[in-house]
Amino acid sequence: MRSSFIIFLGAGLFALGGCDRQSEPAPQAKDAAEAPAEGEITGTLDIASRGTPMPDVTFNAPDGSPVTLAKFQGKPLLVNLWATWCGPCVKEMPTLDRLAAREGARLKVLTVSQDSKGAGVVTPWFAKNSFKHLEAYVDAENLLGLTYASGMLPTTILYDAEGKEVWRVVGGMDWDGPRANTLLAETLGKAG
Repeated sequence: MRSSFIIFLGAGLFALGGCDRQSEPAPQAKDAAEAPAEGEITGTLDIASRGTPMPDVTFNAPDGSPVTLAKFQGKPLLVNLWATWCGPCVKEMPTLDRLAAREGARLKVLTVSQDSKGAGVVTPWFAKNSFKHLEAYVDAENLLGLTYASGMLPTTILYDAEGKEVWRVVGGMDWDGPRANTLLAETLGKAG
């Protein structure tokens, strides 16, 4: 009985590592001591949907036009669902921008905001942060988030060049770190 309670408590605390999509946005920690250490992985690797095709869900491109993931098929695609109010999401965005810079020839990094206020909050946030390799895609209706059903932000999904899911990470990730490089190596090696 005691071991079941400890496992239950540990699982509950582990689930708090990302942003709960069902809850109202809570103020995020500003103190670096409260954030994960640089390089620390807080996300969980999930391969249960390996081989599943990309969903046919429409969201908005930076110019406001409708787009689906199929537009990006042909080389590996890393889809990151995030929001401006999500601390772990904000923390990993610079590492996603650097990943896009390093691997742009072999990998498309697509960040899709799940902010319900849409481009009105996402566009200024992108402008303020001056990302050089990421674009402000928006899914204000959270259709992608509902399709992936992780219940947590950030959620990042890797697709191979044929549009089949390879894996997903639910929670934050240091995309500059060795774990990310290892996770990407097999798919990017095939794309290179």
